[in-house]
Amino acid sequence: MAQDPSARILHGPLVPELLRFGAPLALGMALQNSFNLVDAYLIAQLTPGEVGPAIGAIGICDQLAAVGTILSYGITVATGTLLSNLKGAGDEAALRRTAWQSLLLVVALGAVFGVLGTFFAPLIVRDVVGAKGAVAAAATGYLRVVVGGSFTIFLLLHLTNLQRALGSAKTPVALLVLGNVLNLVFAVILMFGPGPAPPFFAWATHVASALGLPRMGLLGAAWATILARLLVLVPNVIVLARRFRIVRPPPGERGPDGPTLRRILSLAWPMSAQLVVRIGGMLLVVSLVARDFTTAADQTASTAMGLVFRVDTIALFVAMGWGSAAQTFVGLNLGAGQIERATQSGWLTAAFDAATNLALVALLLRYAYPILRVFGDEPAALVLAEQYLRVVAPAYLA
Repeated sequence: MAQDPSARILHGPLVPELLRFGAPLALGMALQNSFNLVDAYLIAQLTPGEVGPAIGAIGICDQLAAVGTILSYGITVATGTLLSNLKGAGDEAALRRTAWQSLLLVVALGAVFGVLGTFFAPLIVRDVVGAKGAVAAAATGYLRVVVGGSFTIFLLLHLTNLQRALGSAKTPVALLVLGNVLNLVFAVILMFGPGPAPPFFAWATHVASALGLPRMGLLGAAWATILARLLVLVPNVIVLARRFRIVRPPPGERGPDGPTLRRILSLAWPMSAQLVVRIGGMLLVVSLVARDFTTAADQTASTAMGLVFRVDTIALFVAMGWGSAAQTFVGLNLGAGQIERATQSGWLTAAFDAATNLALVALLLRYAYPILRVFGDEPAALVLAEQYLRVVAPAYLA
């Protein structure tokens, strides 16, 4: 019989077990962000007239979409904290009830953002952010799809984090890798359609022609991301149902449970609030740049912001991965009454996160321009983006 993964977290050698569990999570969160990086790379392969507006559009849309993701992730982190603690205490009934109630919350939040994205994208892009010209047109269509389908990222992050909280690190990472492979394949086919396409993506034009798919450009990247996430949700649900048995509540426990929901939300809001403030600051910068440093004919500054914000989020997502590891180790050990081991777990994961971020900062300071060049080739925008990273990257550690 397979060993319960929580046993190693509770009793295994602490440093090796933290590295074994935490490094895949940090990598997995970086891979989750690579949904966006894959899109950015492919967008850079579009025709010259499409690239600038598309990069500016995703710079705006990523920050707007992140608001919903962060609110959802607050619920996810709160749930993981409660589940790991309940797992350590051996309270299986409360564990399953909490997991199910958290799923109800995430689905409800996904419905709210689906309505916002589907019906209010033009208002948000033009009137709230102040985007202009071709960037505004591209951002409106992209935002409608990405935020309208944001329930996919809400559920993907939530379901993978439930597995982590219960002691599984490798399966969520494997599923995220699968999602990125699917996203790449779908994006190439939908973005370039029957052509034109770069020579190394010529195979996609044959597939698109055979299926009768049009060339969708930036909008194809949005649909590819949603479709890839939907497909990866299926094995996530299967794993949770068969391995952990937490998505099949008894008939009497399928509706909302007030006390459990309040407990989750009381932990979720502080987590969400601090990250919403961070994203709010980034949205303010995006809005100021769009309003005061661009015109309908010159979108250079917005394009630069689109380049750097996707690199920025790598540091945040890697830190969230190490945070998930800390959450699991601390929660399980607290639930089992092992206070000293829980404390050591928190300090060690903080040290691993600091080391990871320092390595990322060193990489960006040394190779900022070549890295940015992968995602765009507009010289003026690249110069601005490089200047931004050289100022901001050293602050990643903080």
